[in-house]
Amino acid sequence: MEEFLMKPKIDFAFKEIMMDDVIRVGFLSAILKIDPAEIKETKVLNTNLRKIYEGEKQGILDVRVLLDNYMEIDIEIQLATLNVWADRSLFYLAKMYTEQISKGQDYSVFKKCVSISILDFNLFKEEKEYYSCFHIWEDTRHVLFTDKMEFHVLELPKLPKELQEDNDILLWAKFISAERKEEFNMLAAKNTYIEKAYQQLQVISQDKQKRLEYEAREKALRDYNQLMAEAEQKGLQQGLKRGIERGIEQGIKQGIEQGIKQGIEQGIKQGLEQGIQELIYDNLEEKIPKERILIKLQKRFGFTENEARQQFDSVWKEFSDMGRD
Repeated sequence: MEEFLMKPKIDFAFKEIMMDDVIRVGFLSAILKIDPAEIKETKVLNTNLRKIYEGEKQGILDVRVLLDNYMEIDIEIQLATLNVWADRSLFYLAKMYTEQISKGQDYSVFKKCVSISILDFNLFKEEKEYYSCFHIWEDTRHVLFTDKMEFHVLELPKLPKELQEDNDILLWAKFISAERKEEFNMLAAKNTYIEKAYQQLQVISQDKQKRLEYEAREKALRDYNQLMAEAEQKGLQQGLKRGIERGIEQGIKQGIEQGIKQGIEQGIKQGLEQGIQELIYDNLEEKIPKERILIKLQKRFGFTENEARQQFDSVWKEFSDMGRD
């Protein structure tokens, strides 16, 4: 029986691996494209971002690192599709940035903040590259506005099958997405830091307590995905059924007055509109997040993101006016 190995892309396993100082240096030097010898110290920080005001959204990071006391880094793994990931990353990084300053201090205290997103879905659907790096630039002359915010994105589904020479980012991405012992052995042979990460993975995989925690986290992710899928299917079925029934009733009534053909066409149109509205209503009542509803509208009805937002906003206004929010 093959030796059990955790999947590094499960956030519990990734966090455990990143607790090692040497492995952190290897990973960060690859992503940030700096010589490992230049990194003097990395320190794991508290991953809970503080709340300043009552009712403010709490931020919880996966791995938060202070690099040589001049750069704070947020490393996050996201397995389920989340099309608003850019907004979420900006929120967390902005919160990291602003919490550095206290009353009476001047702006010189701000450290550079870096976001590293490891995604098991395609965020930039029109782009083929698996790795992206973003800064704040002037649109036409590409002058850097500030280097205090930087975003790195790894999209694991886009990884090429073949390895490229001298590409440590790709090696790390392959390691994080790997599941089989053969893959880990091959990658470990190409990079000493990844070799150490693989050794650490083997150690934590054989720790009974950590394995229980890992399996609990893996189960929670499976359960969440299943609940989302069932809620989506239920909402779609109920919304379309109600919409079609009401649309047919209205179509028959209009058919008597305007003619069978016109009534049926209008009924189908109204049925579709009603189905869309019912889908949104049902999901709102079940407290499904807005981003999930937008994804459903795009997937099920072929809407663009803007069209989906328009449909959602029109129903949300009625929903709010009825006091159902």
